[in-house]
Amino acid sequence: MTPPPAELVAHLEDHGQHHALAGWSLLDPAERVQLIEELMALDFAQLAQLYRDREATYAVPEPHRIDPLPGVRPDEPDAEAKSVGEKALERGEVAALVVAGGLGSRLGFEHPKGLFPIGPVTGKSLFQFHAEKVLARSRRHGKPIPFLVMTSHATHAETVYFFEKHNFFGLARETVHFFQQGTMPALDLATGRVLLEHPGRLFAGPDGHGGTLTALAKSGLLARLADSGIRHIFYWQVDNPLVKIADPTFLGHHIRDRADVSSKVIPKDGPHDKLGNFVLIDGKLAMIEYSDLPDELARSTEPDGRLRIRAGNPAIHVFDVGFLSRVTEAGLPFHLARKKVPHWDHATGDIVNPAKENALKFERFIFDVLPLAERYAAVETARHEEFAPLKNASGADSEATVKRAMSDLAASWLKAAGVRVKDGAAIELSPLTALEPDDVAGMKLPGEVADGTVL
Repeated sequence: MTPPPAELVAHLEDHGQHHALAGWSLLDPAERVQLIEELMALDFAQLAQLYRDREATYAVPEPHRIDPLPGVRPDEPDAEAKSVGEKALERGEVAALVVAGGLGSRLGFEHPKGLFPIGPVTGKSLFQFHAEKVLARSRRHGKPIPFLVMTSHATHAETVYFFEKHNFFGLARETVHFFQQGTMPALDLATGRVLLEHPGRLFAGPDGHGGTLTALAKSGLLARLADSGIRHIFYWQVDNPLVKIADPTFLGHHIRDRADVSSKVIPKDGPHDKLGNFVLIDGKLAMIEYSDLPDELARSTEPDGRLRIRAGNPAIHVFDVGFLSRVTEAGLPFHLARKKVPHWDHATGDIVNPAKENALKFERFIFDVLPLAERYAAVETARHEEFAPLKNASGADSEATVKRAMSDLAASWLKAAGVRVKDGAAIELSPLTALEPDDVAGMKLPGEVADGTVL
């Protein structure tokens, strides 16, 4: 039997991680090569530091350090901003990035969530709606918009196959770029040692939505985009089919303000709306999760009765490419969570299913880049127009509510154009037909549309 490389053995022993080679004799040559590559790529010194810092917890700053987000632009037309954004699109300076690393497990759908059939009438997938929006926007402005699809180890192969099977939904193959977010191993809570899923395989999980940016840089894609003249990256999450991808007005505000990062903002429905909260902390742009915002601060109101902390985060951003190059070079911090992680016990050869939290898992959060921005722009958008995330099998943010939101938005555009639509009808508008209400107004339309209409 070929032994593991002496350099690797010494490296693991230096960091107290030699157990990772347990089961070496059970592996075939290809599995051994994969394990060697996986272990050599790990920064064990970083893992040791993260383990030493395991008792450090995130603390919300004192209330006097937290201020409402000022300068949010209202949700209204701005011809000048729209023109600026359109010119950037016409120059080919914009790319579109969708975060699609998750499975639809909470939906009872054991596939990449982007494959989920969400069309209210046709059952088109989330990916198809997003791709058709990118295609329609590219056609409108005469320049291809690079479509960046961030996957994970769990979703990559099936996502690529899905796009290939559907001929990239009309997009040119060379304009669609797949890249995988990174992973981080889970550490045993008691010892700090890496946990094994089975012999020869570390238990590792995605490194969080903040890993999107570091993976974009590590893949070399960020540098290639910059070299090709891309200056702005529009970012959103795959589970939200209402996003106005590469919205020219939003882009125009971002460009006019010379912003490092710009964000869409949704006014919160109430103090405990399950949206992250945009705020200023010590004068710097930041985001506080709804679960971390103290109740007193969440309920605090202005003299006119509005919530003080009311700028909700729908996870729709534009990033300056130069800014991303700078922040990813420096790296983003990891946040830890204590979890129950089943693992292979090399001493007994058994799979252990823990009854309580036994492991540390690590993620990066994309909002950690916000305080690094010297300039930002915030633009309000309406929830019913741009935010209907698919997260749950039933109830709020479920398939039923998302399809209803899509139908209602399509119906509102048709009604504004003088078309009669029965309340509650299932209506579907293809992005290739209309990207905005004015597109519908310019179409030849029937006086009335029936339930189940597709345009």
